[in-house]
Amino acid sequence: MADDEVRMPRAALEDLLDSAAERGAKKALASIGLEDGTAARDVRDMRSLLAAYRTMRTGALQQFGKTVALILLGAVFYFVAGKVFPSLPTGGK
Repeated sequence: MADDEVRMPRAALEDLLDSAAERGAKKALASIGLEDGTAARDVRDMRSLLAAYRTMRTGALQQFGKTVALILLGAVFYFVAGKVFPSLPTGGK
């Protein structure tokens, strides 16, 4: 066996990898300020805030689309009424 080779049982290697992965995850969470006991609640709050934003954005876009459609329909009816009923004050002659 060469000087730089290490031999260990599979179970010991898996334990070593698990430990390293857990330390790495804790370090990554600490680097973004989520290392304390309230981290799970903070993440849930952020998800809930993001979901509320998405719902609000979708609703606002739908309402804007409905408003534009209503304005366009109103304009079409206004001009059609001017052509069908020229005596109305729509400007159609």
